[in-house]
Amino acid sequence: MLFDVRGFRIRAYARMLAPLVFILLCIQPGHGQTCTEGFAYDRRSRQCLDVDECRTLPGACRGDMRCVNQNGGYLCLPRGMYNQGYRPDGPGPNEPAYPDTSVGLPDPFLPAPPRSVEPSYPRVRSTAHCVLGYAPADDGTCNDIDECETNSHHCNPTQVCINTAGGYTCSCTEGYWLIGGQCQDIDECRYGYCQQLCANVPGSYSCSCNPGFILNPDSRTCEDIDECEDQPCSHGCFNTYGSFMCNCDEGFELASDGTSCIDLDECSFSEFLCQYRCVNTPGSFSCICPPGYYIYEDGRSCEDINECDTGNNTCTTAQVCFNFQGGYTCLNPLQCQSPYIEVGDNQCMCSAENPACRDKPFTILYRHMDLSSGRSVPAEIFQMQATTRYPGAFYIFQIKSGNEGREFYMRQTSNVSATLVLTRPIKGPKEVVLDLEMVTVNNVINFRGSSIIRLTIFVSEHPF
Repeated sequence: MLFDVRGFRIRAYARMLAPLVFILLCIQPGHGQTCTEGFAYDRRSRQCLDVDECRTLPGACRGDMRCVNQNGGYLCLPRGMYNQGYRPDGPGPNEPAYPDTSVGLPDPFLPAPPRSVEPSYPRVRSTAHCVLGYAPADDGTCNDIDECETNSHHCNPTQVCINTAGGYTCSCTEGYWLIGGQCQDIDECRYGYCQQLCANVPGSYSCSCNPGFILNPDSRTCEDIDECEDQPCSHGCFNTYGSFMCNCDEGFELASDGTSCIDLDECSFSEFLCQYRCVNTPGSFSCICPPGYYIYEDGRSCEDINECDTGNNTCTTAQVCFNFQGGYTCLNPLQCQSPYIEVGDNQCMCSAENPACRDKPFTILYRHMDLSSGRSVPAEIFQMQATTRYPGAFYIFQIKSGNEGREFYMRQTSNVSATLVLTRPIKGPKEVVLDLEMVTVNNVINFRGSSIIRLTIFVSEHPF
């Protein structure tokens, strides 16, 4: 703790001066017969003289405190602080000398300091009328002494001197605080001064923001940046807190850079996406069909074009247009080979009266059908049935020719009917001609004859 006495400083220990009462009163020169407190007007000398409060005030200091008169006031000091009587410079004017009653008494606080460090006080003269921290001016007033400007302060080199009325204070600059008599930097980052990133610097700090944020004008808080305003994405953009996300239109996928979009090859997902062929397009795909087909309503399946119905064929008026899956064929008018004669549409007959017809089928009936390539098996594809029934007769159905690859067989379903069954898949395009024979046997009249269905099968190129 420091005490000011007319421009000089006395350092004492806080424990020693805890009971100290220090009273200073500002002394102003007397005008007329009026003096400030602590002074009395002396008519003989025509000036204000100091009042000795230690003599005039009963019990000015209490306890083990000793009253020491001052110019315009007094001090209460512990008696054990000094081993000798208090003598600033001997008794001053109007101040009687007092014997030192404290000599030889033990110090209740601290041992008596050596003479080399014995406290000293400034000389107090009755002609000075300004208290400590002030200096008399030429106009008779008291001016404050700027200890900071005169460098008469005792602030630590790390501290800043701040002048006050009659004294000064030692403080720290902004960004520092006083610890152990030293100004130490305040780590503002430890106290959450910044919302996001903080960098401590001597006496201050600096705030910054994470990527995706911008520092607000208050230099402490951060605000989200709407990256989508700069259109960083090639398609769509979605702003998020501190970042953004790009999305792509249907049929596209996000590239590795996270901002651009590349076409999605839907055709690579599955070979069953289209019934025939898939063609990738930017952002989508399309299905195409082979010649003889068109795209169905679902956009993926292929449907046969019936060229015979649409008229988009090359058949003449004498020919018959026969449509099959993926194409058509023009059938020429029936021409029966001798000894057969034509007896109706698509039918030739060999008369029993004609010796050349012996051992030949009685009739040949021409039929046509189409079959998809690779059709699953087994599959019933054609039926035969006797149209004329004779008493005591029975019928035998068989494949007479055209089944060299064993793709078909005849399964008799009744005494008068049978079914042609496909047993092995056939790959097209291909044309297969089968002679399906129905043998009629009548043992009663000892008769045996046969009829033929000449079945032409057009196998398509595709399985649809």
